[in-house]
Amino acid sequence: MPTALLSVSDKSGLFDFARSLVAAGWDFISTGGTARTLRDAGLAVRDIAEVTKFPEMLDGRVKTLHPVVHGGLLARRDLPEHMAAIAEHGIAPIDLVCVNLYPFRETAARANVPPDTVIENIDIGGPSMLRSAAKNFAAVWVVVDPADYAPVLAAITSGSDDGVLRRRLAEKVYAHTAAYDSAITTWFAQQRGDRFPDTLPVALERGQSLRYGENPGQEAAFYLERASEGLAGLVQKGGKELSFNNFLDLEGALLASDPFADQACCAIIKHTTPCGLAVGDSALDAYRKALACDPVSAFGSVISFTVPVDQAAAEAIASLFVECIVAPSFSEEAVEILGRKKNLRVLEGVARWRPGALDFKRVRGGFLVQDRPPTSLGDSDWKVVTRRAPTEKEHADLLFAWRAVSSVKSNAIVLARDGATIGIGAGQMSRVDAAFLAVHKARTVGHATAAAALGSDAFFPFRDSIDQVAEAGVTAIVQPGGSVRDPEVIAAADEKGIAMVFTGRRLFRH
Repeated sequence: MPTALLSVSDKSGLFDFARSLVAAGWDFISTGGTARTLRDAGLAVRDIAEVTKFPEMLDGRVKTLHPVVHGGLLARRDLPEHMAAIAEHGIAPIDLVCVNLYPFRETAARANVPPDTVIENIDIGGPSMLRSAAKNFAAVWVVVDPADYAPVLAAITSGSDDGVLRRRLAEKVYAHTAAYDSAITTWFAQQRGDRFPDTLPVALERGQSLRYGENPGQEAAFYLERASEGLAGLVQKGGKELSFNNFLDLEGALLASDPFADQACCAIIKHTTPCGLAVGDSALDAYRKALACDPVSAFGSVISFTVPVDQAAAEAIASLFVECIVAPSFSEEAVEILGRKKNLRVLEGVARWRPGALDFKRVRGGFLVQDRPPTSLGDSDWKVVTRRAPTEKEHADLLFAWRAVSSVKSNAIVLARDGATIGIGAGQMSRVDAAFLAVHKARTVGHATAAAALGSDAFFPFRDSIDQVAEAGVTAIVQPGGSVRDPEVIAAADEKGIAMVFTGRRLFRH
């Protein structure tokens, strides 16, 4: 009679799996809560202590760490000397291991959990059994994911040995234990307050394959830190599957709207940077103001809202070709209206970063790792550096411009008025070019630049940008400061009657 060792924390689907194994003539060994669950369901099961002839001890810390278990798992059935060795010591082969591990990540993620409780959820015996079984996958079925119950049962009941499935299950085990160890390593580093430990393990699970990457001919996939978190947690309400570039632009859209989470905000994104950003009294109002910044560039864009999208907003958006739209929720009418556009991806939910998440950028041979960029951008540390302080209205426009410029590719200049961008200069090699582009884009669309506020993601290295935007009628500027020519730049602003504030914080986005 073949023998299965079952010891799981996640008991979903366990009874049906075990019952099907019984029907196929299998015997069971189990531990603790799993054994009780099987017995309560009316299935016969032997306790692990009955097999090892050694009691569970140390509050369950030691129960499966025994030669009877690992000998039964690791013995190669094709080597007579292996089979003779386990027979000599009274060890029976174990033919299937179904184990998933103590919920370490779930426990560590809960608020105010004592460190001792987290440590007790570090599984020792489970990973050991999984690794032993996976090493001997040619002879032992190894199941770490309840989603694999069905294909394993299908192979067993059909009498198929299915080496391809066995190998895939073994691969899945080592990926699972690697991710588990990664979570433990990260937790220990966090306990000593080290944001950047000597070793930074990263475990990713493939969420989906993509049709191609940034361009056809580049293969691509979307990998997840955790299922149902971040972008993977959004619910798609309509449209075709997301592409590589859609994911990039969605991240850019959410980055742009995040600083305005407490307002009705709309961000319109092309190539990961805003071409329009605004706050308003409603989703429709914010959308119209954002679209007015650059309606030509908005063609084929990705749009993010911080508030629910209703029928009125959906009808307005439906007149524009849009790749994706993401919002916390959509009314039934909005889903129906947007659903008429078969290629428009409609995504519902709030995609947040995990607390303490790091930002990774790939370079040849490694990764650059940094803290996530700030989304809480206030004015508490601002310093007025010109003779004239901003008026109340100018201050409000400067605060909007400062938050808006944080999501624009560097070098970045944003012109803003009344809670909306009216001109954006992005990704330029010089700041004066970015300023010129912002003014040019505003005037091309028909926006008056007189009395506009300006946000710059970094300091002005020369006064030429100040002279240029003063000619366009800009009356207030917010910038980090910190240039060796700050006195020259401040003097230029004073000459032009411009109010300028320094934030002391740079917002480069490369």
